Amino acid sequence: MRFGFRDFAVAGALLATASHAQCPSYTTYSQTPHDPRSSGPLALPYMRPDPACRTFNSTAVEKVIEDLKARLKDPDLARLFENTFPNTLDTTVKYFNTTENLAFIITGDISAQWLRDTANQFAHYHSLLSVDPKLATLVKAVINNEARYVSEYPYCGAFQPPPESGLPPTHNDWADGVTVNPPVNNQTVFECKYELDSLCGFLKLSRSYYQATKDTSFMNANWHSAVDQIFRVINEQSQPTFDDDFNFISFYNWTGGGGALSPQVNNRGNNEPKAFTGMVGTHHRPSDDLSTFAFLTPANAMLSVELAHLADVLDDARQAKNVSRFARQWSRTIHDAILNSTILNNVFAYETNGFGGRYVMDDANVPSLLSLPYLGFLDKNNAAYVATRKLLLSNKNPYFSAGKTFRGIGGPHVDPWHPWPMSQISAIFGTDNDEEIVGSLYLIANNTNGLGLIHESQSIYNSTDYTRSWFAWANSYFAEMILDLADRKPGLILKENKSYKPGRG
Repeated sequence: MRFGFRDFAVAGALLATASHAQCPSYTTYSQTPHDPRSSGPLALPYMRPDPACRTFNSTAVEKVIEDLKARLKDPDLARLFENTFPNTLDTTVKYFNTTENLAFIITGDISAQWLRDTANQFAHYHSLLSVDPKLATLVKAVINNEARYVSEYPYCGAFQPPPESGLPPTHNDWADGVTVNPPVNNQTVFECKYELDSLCGFLKLSRSYYQATKDTSFMNANWHSAVDQIFRVINEQSQPTFDDDFNFISFYNWTGGGGALSPQVNNRGNNEPKAFTGMVGTHHRPSDDLSTFAFLTPANAMLSVELAHLADVLDDARQAKNVSRFARQWSRTIHDAILNSTILNNVFAYETNGFGGRYVMDDANVPSLLSLPYLGFLDKNNAAYVATRKLLLSNKNPYFSAGKTFRGIGGPHVDPWHPWPMSQISAIFGTDNDEEIVGSLYLIANNTNGLGLIHESQSIYNSTDYTRSWFAWANSYFAEMILDLADRKPGLILKENKSYKPGRG
């Protein structure tokens, strides 16, 4: 019998469905250590699912794992990388159809696709897209699925499976009792908190795909419609709360309360008033928590960076010159507004409102102030960043906490005494100081509760008290950081002081 490409795709999906039906839930699997153990002092377990239970396979990813296992000095770090680098592909690809150009990616133990999480879950694979066409096809399918979401619901950040998948929608108890205006369809939307960084995530995934492949085929009608909707949100949410005649301006509101995880949003779901600054307002943070003031500095920094990249991509592809022009204008406007309205005494505020209100803190979730160099907004030696970083990693940040075995930045999403390992990863991206890097690296490695995966948060009082054993974004971010060190600081972690870059040997 002769099979075409589509036949193989469908047959493969059917075989995968039958095989995965026999596989244990990774939510359960990730809570128990599995052999073999690493040979280092931590004896970390091997946490990859059986090959038959993995949701996607990439030969390029497997090669990077073998490369790093052979090069890393510390067998415990090697095991952490081996567990975390493939975690997104091993566990979160719930649906992928090449013919439909659609893929549905879950965050880990929550069966929904977050725009922000997905962009970060795939960030460490970008350099492999040019050498692994199958992986590139998957990412293109993710972009197309998300373009459809953003086109219809640009204010929403988390979504249900596409109807073509046949996967049932997941009921979100935390969305019960929530009123969203404009209304949304919960068969498509999992949660509709407006988080500016979610739109940035979509732009990041898009431009990273293009930078790696130079393939313009993802720029279809869905994608251009999504980009148009992003500019709609930028224009709407940069406006002040009142016009000159004190007419109230509202394009979106989300009440919260009821069964929602987040508290009720004040001012009838519109949050705190804001004045015009040139920045773009948001209702919720990357943590899914309610913002205190509308202008979230790190989300705006990421938006400024990604709009500049969008313009570069469109110009290089010779498409949508008018959109490219708007992107550059907004990128400059937002960049200048951040520098002019968020820095006081050489310290960035996390949130501002345009009336002089400032909230000096940081949250572990990226984009964060600590991650500004990672985002590409500024150099890690920038004087304001250095001063801000020092404050954030101290008790002057209300969401910094420290115990005998772990310390870092957390946020109200869990509680103040559960800092997130993600904050220590951001700290590594933000310094060239070897001692600080090694200190942060081993704070992370020593706090997996013996499970060899990167968790959401970790108690400073009890090493066995953590949240989310399966959190794909955190695993990807850790692996991305190891690859960054292998290139930027090879002598710290590799047997030879020779830079390693994936896909180049």
